Amino acid sequence: MAYVTPTSDETAPTVLIVDNNSMSLMRLREIFKVREFNVEVCEDGDQAVDEYIRLDPELVVIALDLPTLDGHIAALEMREHGGESRIVFIASRRLAQLAEDASHSAGAVAWLEKPISSSVVEQHWEQILGPIPDAPGLEDIDKLYPEDRIKPVADEGLMPLPPLPGMPALPLPTALVAELPDAIIPASTDVEVKPKRRIFKLLLVATLAGVGYLGYAYSSGMAPFS
Repeated sequence: MAYVTPTSDETAPTVLIVDNNSMSLMRLREIFKVREFNVEVCEDGDQAVDEYIRLDPELVVIALDLPTLDGHIAALEMREHGGESRIVFIASRRLAQLAEDASHSAGAVAWLEKPISSSVVEQHWEQILGPIPDAPGLEDIDKLYPEDRIKPVADEGLMPLPPLPGMPALPLPTALVAELPDAIIPASTDVEVKPKRRIFKLLLVATLAGVGYLGYAYSSGMAPFS
């Protein structure tokens, strides 16, 4: 039985292992330490891309089901940044077809079925060390994964309240105008826009209360501007 220890050889190859399953991470870490790799791990797809750029590892072992950025998209972004890393996907049996498609799209050298064992890695080792396939997914990455699937849609902001019937439109308070997006502030407004997010909710509540009072006063014949 091999003794598991991190290698201190600076020339040793580096493997970046990406998985949010702690048991899987521990098992893979031990497997590649035995093979005398420098092992780096992370649990987040978006962070994995940053680590890939920082480390330029020889091998990336990455799960498909990851938070923030799934393994397929993360691998495609890694390919976009260049480098000669070999990519190996790991996935459960229910994701087998997705793993096959992702391997072809991202130019992975192999995909391994969870749970990963030393014997499974040994069985595919020659394939893992083999030539790196082309990554055809890079040609149409925007079509495969449009930006709005990766990033949340920007908030459109709050729209100004319409005036009550029969009453002139009331000017918005200066502090409230400062919080509204540029797209809904009239061109003639001379108010300097500055962020005041801590008091924004209080100002909004006060404005709504004031409009409600004016509506009540107007409907009951007590309009203060008569």
